[in-house]
Amino acid sequence: MMSTEKLKSPVRWVPTLYFAMGLPFVVLNMVSAVMFKDLGISDSQIAFWTSLIMWPWTIKFLWSPVLELYKTRKFFVVLTQITSGVLFGLVAFTINLPSFFAICIALMAVIAFSGATHDIVADGTYMSELDKEEQARWIGWQGAFYNIAKLAATGGLVWLAGWMMDKYSSPVMAWSIVFGVLGALMLVFGLYHWRVLPCSQNRGTAPNGAARADGSLEKGNTSATKGEKISFWSGLGEVFSDFFKKKHIWYYIAFIIIYRLGEGFVMKIVPLFLKAEKAVGGLGLSNQQIGIWYGTFGAAAFVLGSLLAGYYIAARGLKRTLFTLCCIFNIPFLVYALLAWFQPSSMWVIGGGIALEYFGYGFGFVGLTLFMMQQVAPGRHQTAHYAIASGIMNLSVMLTGAASGFLSDALGYKVFFIAVMVATIPAFIMTKLIPFTYPDGKENGNK
Repeated sequence: MMSTEKLKSPVRWVPTLYFAMGLPFVVLNMVSAVMFKDLGISDSQIAFWTSLIMWPWTIKFLWSPVLELYKTRKFFVVLTQITSGVLFGLVAFTINLPSFFAICIALMAVIAFSGATHDIVADGTYMSELDKEEQARWIGWQGAFYNIAKLAATGGLVWLAGWMMDKYSSPVMAWSIVFGVLGALMLVFGLYHWRVLPCSQNRGTAPNGAARADGSLEKGNTSATKGEKISFWSGLGEVFSDFFKKKHIWYYIAFIIIYRLGEGFVMKIVPLFLKAEKAVGGLGLSNQQIGIWYGTFGAAAFVLGSLLAGYYIAARGLKRTLFTLCCIFNIPFLVYALLAWFQPSSMWVIGGGIALEYFGYGFGFVGLTLFMMQQVAPGRHQTAHYAIASGIMNLSVMLTGAASGFLSDALGYKVFFIAVMVATIPAFIMTKLIPFTYPDGKENGNK
């Protein structure tokens, strides 16, 4: 019989946990837009409603304290995966209905809430079950499998829908099958993680739920007696007050916002720039070319960068590598400035530039993720505090993305991408000077 330690080894649950985390986000954010387009919904309706239902990932910190006070993280992981699976299955059945769009949007809004909740407890499990060196070692795998889910959704599921439409000449049937497959896959993940996921300790007020010296929670019995339970409102207030009392917290908040400032500006504009005609400053690529180079090779480069960064941080420690990670994350955005100015025709040049930027994106992004886990989150409410930090990060990217279109229209692609590079300068300065509250295990020669 397999030992509990081997059964619950990180290799058995980290990849699948983060693959299951990525699927709902990517499906709701990107794949659903393709589906609604195939089913005859207008672009304006698609853009508005598929953007609106993504809000739970930005405001997830509002209910994260509840997840700290009740049940276990494993309970919520399994619950949200099964819930998402059932709801995706319901989407498959509702596509045939006359008012399918309204019903699908309503179901997807609930899936978004479930998916955002899953993000909270999945990250909480990762932080509480792995020590700092393990977190650094597995952070690359975390990011890699999250983005493999992106490849599977935007590549595999969309391809499957296209193949089904060619076979049956029915977009309704095609997308019903796709969402049925997606629902079944999420149910499988839920059952699998019920078996292999460690039963991570939640906050509660149990005596063994106190914070360890490294800031994480002790593992053990998750149940609290009636007399040990604290009221919801006092617990909620404590979670938020403790967050803003953390050492260096305002510096950390500013750092989280500024680190991804450049990315927030380019994220929405790059696909538009690649597709725009050369006469208006773009590169004039076809949808197929964008899909191959930006969606496939770019995502593959991201996965490679994430994996290598994880081992790099594990070997040297976060404190010694954070500035390097910031440089590798932000400097490759220069690629788009060069492409805008020279407008090359060679797909090897364009594709190579895109792959380089995505590699740097994957390599440097894990640094911010690990920083939030190890320097912002530690303490009695680490799951909730990480959710607050990641919510701030997502809000920063969302707001800069919303403003990027106006800036691009006003400045033109050439000047816009130069302005993006200027916007990255504060990130270099802050990263160089940022103080560390907790040791990362590699300081003072400790290996």
